[in-house]
Amino acid sequence: MLNPRSIVVIGGSNNVHKPGGAIVRNIINGGYQGDLRIVNPKEDEVQGIKTCHDVKDLPQTDLAVLVVAAKFCPDYVEFLCSEKGVRAFVIISAGFGEETHEGAILEQRILDACEKHGAALIGPNCIGLLNRNHHSVFTLPIPNLDPKGVDFISGSGATAVFILESAVSKGLQFNSVWSIGNGKQIGIEDVLQYMDEHFNPETDSKVKLLYIENISNPDKLLFHASSLIRKGCRIAAIKAGSSESGSRAASSHTGAIASSDAAVEALFRKAGIVRCFSREELTTAGCIFMVTSHLSSVSSRSSFNFAIVTHAGGPGVMLTDALSKGGLSVPKLEGPLADELKGKLFPGSSVANPIDFLATGTPEQLGTIIDYCENKFEDIDAIAVIYGTPGLTRLFEAYDVLDKKIKECKKPIFPILPSLHTAGPEVEAFLKRGHVNFSDEVTLATTLSQIMRTPQPAPPEVQLYGIDIPRLNKIIMGINENGYVPPQTVRDILSCAGIPLVPEMVSTAKDELLAFAEKVGYPVVAKVVGPVHKSDVGGVALNIRTAEHLALEYNRMMKIEGATGVMVQKMLKGTELFIGAKYEERFGHVVLCGLGGIFVEVLKDVSSGLAPLSYAEAYSMIHSLRGYKILKGTRGQKGINEQKYAEIIVRLSTLLRFATEIKEMDLNPLLADEDGVVAVDARILIEK
Repeated sequence: MLNPRSIVVIGGSNNVHKPGGAIVRNIINGGYQGDLRIVNPKEDEVQGIKTCHDVKDLPQTDLAVLVVAAKFCPDYVEFLCSEKGVRAFVIISAGFGEETHEGAILEQRILDACEKHGAALIGPNCIGLLNRNHHSVFTLPIPNLDPKGVDFISGSGATAVFILESAVSKGLQFNSVWSIGNGKQIGIEDVLQYMDEHFNPETDSKVKLLYIENISNPDKLLFHASSLIRKGCRIAAIKAGSSESGSRAASSHTGAIASSDAAVEALFRKAGIVRCFSREELTTAGCIFMVTSHLSSVSSRSSFNFAIVTHAGGPGVMLTDALSKGGLSVPKLEGPLADELKGKLFPGSSVANPIDFLATGTPEQLGTIIDYCENKFEDIDAIAVIYGTPGLTRLFEAYDVLDKKIKECKKPIFPILPSLHTAGPEVEAFLKRGHVNFSDEVTLATTLSQIMRTPQPAPPEVQLYGIDIPRLNKIIMGINENGYVPPQTVRDILSCAGIPLVPEMVSTAKDELLAFAEKVGYPVVAKVVGPVHKSDVGGVALNIRTAEHLALEYNRMMKIEGATGVMVQKMLKGTELFIGAKYEERFGHVVLCGLGGIFVEVLKDVSSGLAPLSYAEAYSMIHSLRGYKILKGTRGQKGINEQKYAEIIVRLSTLLRFATEIKEMDLNPLLADEDGVVAVDARILIEK
């Protein structure tokens, strides 16, 4: 498949405006070094190559590219496998399982023949496979190919073309492009597996870009993506089709929030994959990875300080704003070194950062500024250079300086060359030297911020953290009905993970509850047992300070429709937190955390992770919350005990790993202060 000695194009033609002709053109123009054969019953010669009129006349061949109607493909595959030794197929043709039941039957015949003879299959319904050995694609553009370029794997052929268009305009180079189409045999996960198991750090590309429409095997994707990242690769991906309409009835807070998108988010975080949401973001991420290829990891750096060099004030300000909003730093430059640099620039220039050396600034001054940022300003980690033209000057000399400095400097330099129209030839010449261009400074900043927020891959080992698994299994086995389990069973399950619980009693006897309240001490909280959403039916009473008040609330709640009892809890104070979990088919449990109470439903400020979670993952989830400053403590208020919160997240995620019968779990709220975190209210949905 990857380096065939011979290729046959079934359906190759002279019409380069159709796939059969375009694929032959691309293979020829790509300089394929092996034997290229064409099967076409109507043509004697195709693009200078003598054809075979019948597939029976072919010699033994390694790879077959099929560009014929779907109904003919199974017979071709079966014959080529059994008679001509073909062991790899790229099937461009559509009209298979993606369209009709009859098409799915044809597709299965192809797969069966490939499996029987040990042949590899890309497609059907794809644009093909492109690497440095052969260009077996029918589309344009063909990007510049380089061993250190990007490996790009796409589940959609048309989208792959659009992503390539975006990449080529930025100067991004590629090592290979895989369009897997229907992925009947080889899917995105399989390509990653091959790249992982055959990875050579000396010769292989270390940047992988993915466009995913369906994650058929999350475990496989997680294992091989995280393995590649640990070996020094960087991976960015788009997962399309993750949103939900929101019309699905949700049985709990978690059910309302934990969509399939949350599962994707959790999977990517666990693997260390940078998540992108557009073609521009994905190709920008690829360019960032190329610019920072000499750094061990961008996302693992605690800080990333930028110097912004520009001769146009506005873009410098916009970049500063976007970097700051994304948590990156543009430190002020001042003191003797800054004054020294200012003396080398024209009057009116500013060096405070952004370093604005005016529209009249020279290429020599650009070189001087970069030298100061590289060698003298020690707290600068990276340099962004914004350099365009209003159409009055030629930029070849300035871009020569930029080219020289990018090759010399150890600090990464991000070229932002916005004048794609007025300086088209200069930008094109710059890109031909092997550079990339970030034509929009805000897209650069937002994508870089996303990279910085992406955690490193989680450790693959499951740590039990003192979970009482035998007792947990016994409790689950003892549950005979599907649905929400009673409060005491909830307490029993949570106690298996050592989750701190508020003292409480559930009873239908008023005297028992009054005695319990007296024992734990007022104030207490009363909650109706039975209805799922207690607050919606007036089933929660806070700050009860006397036995008389408690008796009144008991009488009222027992009259609520669906009430099966009343729960009394010791009333505690603290910051309200939330932990939830939902079982997603194929992915396992998605664990959510965030601010509790109504904040969960109103703000939906939650972070997701895939069970089981490590402490590092739990801390990363907590720190990624928009409301994290509240948890740290603001305006004189003490922060929560972060360690205890992380510990509960980890313990619950490990418990869930061994209890797939738990389909939904809500701990809302947990109350937290500087000393600890206690679960106040919890619901668990069991489906066996």
